[in-house]
Amino acid sequence: MTTTRTTAAPRHTAGALRLVEASTARPTTVDIDSYVEQMTAHCPYLAPSVERGLTTWTVYRAEGDAAAVEAELFHAGVQAAEAIRPRIRQPHGFLVCENIVVLGDVQGVTHGALMAWPHWALKNLYGPVGIMFGKFYAGEEETSRAGERIPPAPVSFLPVRAAVRRRDPKFLTATPALASALAVADDDGRDVFEHLPHDWTEIRTWTKRFLPPAKLSTTSPASSALPPPRSS
Repeated sequence: MTTTRTTAAPRHTAGALRLVEASTARPTTVDIDSYVEQMTAHCPYLAPSVERGLTTWTVYRAEGDAAAVEAELFHAGVQAAEAIRPRIRQPHGFLVCENIVVLGDVQGVTHGALMAWPHWALKNLYGPVGIMFGKFYAGEEETSRAGERIPPAPVSFLPVRAAVRRRDPKFLTATPALASALAVADDDGRDVFEHLPHDWTEIRTWTKRFLPPAKLSTTSPASSALPPPRSS
């Protein structure tokens, strides 16, 4: 049985990320229909997931300072991952995808910087149990590994989904240890926080050990040694 752990970070930051719309396959507070339709050409799993109502969106608005929003994004990611874990072994569980949308501005900090550390921590925590985290920034121009243009996202969001073991490690060439763990990932029901501190700041410090030395950066005013925004 999967152990649910949704309180890894102390909640003195609660309120920094306000829930705008609870998880739904048809959000009304953001317009993502056209984007999702275009993205089906780049992801073979998206169309069948959408058809079954398994791609969902939870919308938040940043209303705190950068450090507090960062902590709450991490907490939201934990909630999403723990909700997905028991569903993966159900029929069509490999198509489940929860997207954490971030609206609102934090003075002096981009969405990329706000999402970088939570994304890095979450993918290292949950990769070994078969959960994949991604990140997209509103308006960002991207190209696929094949050199094709990827439609810019209309909003910033963290997708949380079941890992595809034969496919996803190819996107983690910069982090070979994580790629290897993901390639053999199988959820044994472990508490991923069992041997970790509870405070988000301490968890963020813990995840620095997984950063390749060449990837260290000090470009964000919100936190030091941030993972670069485009690390996978």
